[in-house]
Amino acid sequence: MSDSTLRLAVILGSNREGRFGPTVADWFVGRTEERQDLEVDLIDLAEVELGSAAPTMNPSPEVLSVLKDLTPRLEAADAFVVITPEYNHSYPAVLKTAIDWHNQQFHAKPVAFVSYGGLSGGLRAVEHLRVVFAELHAVTTRDTVSFHTAWEQFGPDGLPKDPTGPNAAAKTLLDQVTWWARALKDAKAKSPYGS
Repeated sequence: MSDSTLRLAVILGSNREGRFGPTVADWFVGRTEERQDLEVDLIDLAEVELGSAAPTMNPSPEVLSVLKDLTPRLEAADAFVVITPEYNHSYPAVLKTAIDWHNQQFHAKPVAFVSYGGLSGGLRAVEHLRVVFAELHAVTTRDTVSFHTAWEQFGPDGLPKDPTGPNAAAKTLLDQVTWWARALKDAKAKSPYGS
């Protein structure tokens, strides 16, 4: 990895059995592979065994073991893309749990969103997440990628049936999140972020 390469953590925020998220994540990570300026770390929260453990000052040995693997990956990221479904007009509990165990790992870093769901395409989940990430001193990008009735948008090959719109939206999202990542990284190099 060169000094100009940015580390992008792609967080797959669902662990529900039968979830559609891996299809969306595989497609999105494929979009990032066309870029030479990114090193991508896909963090699938279905593989992060935090369970329903609420943040505490005295985490159990099991939680400490999970955090030992997860926290450094979040810390190393220059930027984040959160892939989220919409459950009951919001985002999944597993995503909130993973976010709540962390704080400074998100400070002065950009966060972008890829959402999927029914008629709303997961956009209500994104709006809730924007408020959460603002509390963590993160910068959220304006543009998102959203798949309305997602399961109808993808073919059996795991790719969008009509890739024109999603590919263009992914490019815009990646351009924005990398711009912010570079701007914030440069700013923090000149003056450490204070919260």
